Amino acid sequence: MSYWKHESAIVDEGAQLGEGTKVWHFAHVSPGARIGAGCSLGQGVYVGNDVLIGDGCKVQNNVSIYDAVTLEDEVFCGPSMVFTNVYNPRAAVVRKHEYRRTLVKKGATLGANCTIVCGSTIGEYAFIGAGAVVQKDVAPHALMVGVPARRIGWMSRHGERLQFDAAGLASCPATGERYRLNGEHVELIS
Repeated sequence: MSYWKHESAIVDEGAQLGEGTKVWHFAHVSPGARIGAGCSLGQGVYVGNDVLIGDGCKVQNNVSIYDAVTLEDEVFCGPSMVFTNVYNPRAAVVRKHEYRRTLVKKGATLGANCTIVCGSTIGEYAFIGAGAVVQKDVAPHALMVGVPARRIGWMSRHGERLQFDAAGLASCPATGERYRLNGEHVELIS
């Protein structure tokens, strides 16, 4: 076994977990799940069958990743954040054939207690603030807060807020990486 799991965790036969991944207390990984290398699944995490998790992801305590969710590499899921997969659920109506796919792109952060409504794509290195409710696609590097979530700024790949000058240029205060604001999009330029 190339991954580690706590004795109270359940990893169903058929689940694929990459080298160095850790599965902590009371987590449950379903048989169809595919999880990359170097991931951490915190206490009480649930991973469904139709879930793909890339390398280096951190899923904090009490997160359920339901069917039809894909996390690319290095995604951070904060404690108790929520994914959905049915837009209009009812206990008495079976809607498994209506799952809407959710994609979280490389390096994105999903803050504690935020909610990602199904059918959304979260762009690379976007940062969803704690408690925000995302109901639509999020641009790469966008800083989103509130209910419903709205963009209040932009973030670097390092997770630092970017301050753009009049020419639309900014530097990450931690790394010095340079970014350009082009309308409603941010691009790394060096």
